[in-house]
Amino acid sequence: MLALTENVTEIVKQLTSEVPEISALRIAAEPDGQALSVAPAEQAAAGDQVIEQDGATVYVEANASQMLDQMVLDGTVDAEGNIEFALGQQV
Repeated sequence: MLALTENVTEIVKQLTSEVPEISALRIAAEPDGQALSVAPAEQAAAGDQVIEQDGATVYVEANASQMLDQMVLDGTVDAEGNIEFALGQQV
């Protein structure tokens, strides 16, 4: 199962508190099966895995869930307020 870093949980909590119609981030596999997309979401889609950690919620689409098994999602916010995500292996 995908794990979240403290950085990502803080980013998600801040995003959902600032934009009430957003309840979580959603990670989905792109149609090519090689890339992932991350977007704010109102609710989980049918079949999504729901990850709740330290007050943050992330929905993971079924195909993406397989790709992300044993991975860790990290994130940062740059000086201009852009959110950047990175994946690493769980240790």
